[in-house]
Amino acid sequence: MTRLHAFWQQHRWLRFLVMGGINTGFSYGVYALLVYCGLNYAVSNLCSLVLGILFSFRTQAAFVFQDAARGLFMRYVMVWTILYLSNILMIGSLIRLGANAYSAGALAIVPTAVLSYFLQKSFVFTGARRA
Repeated sequence: MTRLHAFWQQHRWLRFLVMGGINTGFSYGVYALLVYCGLNYAVSNLCSLVLGILFSFRTQAAFVFQDAARGLFMRYVMVWTILYLSNILMIGSLIRLGANAYSAGALAIVPTAVLSYFLQKSFVFTGARRA
């Protein structure tokens, strides 16, 4: 096993950041495209969430938490329901403070990612190996 591979295996937070970056890029791209097409930020965010959930569940299960047990998808969806609601509250608050929908969506990424990691680790992938 190479040192890089060993480092990758030992640090779940690094795997979460890398896979999360890929998943976030995909989801934000969908969000920005839909806002550009004229959809409301909440509808755009919901559409990007649904597509993002379908896209990211397998990557998180396989590469980050290494826990592909059956029955986790519904817990994953429930956690993302909480994340969606908190994300919409953040975006709406930032818009009320004067940000546009694009920058508000981008600014909400970091706190949502941190919350996502801890909720997934605590409530979805609870049987995951420690790393």
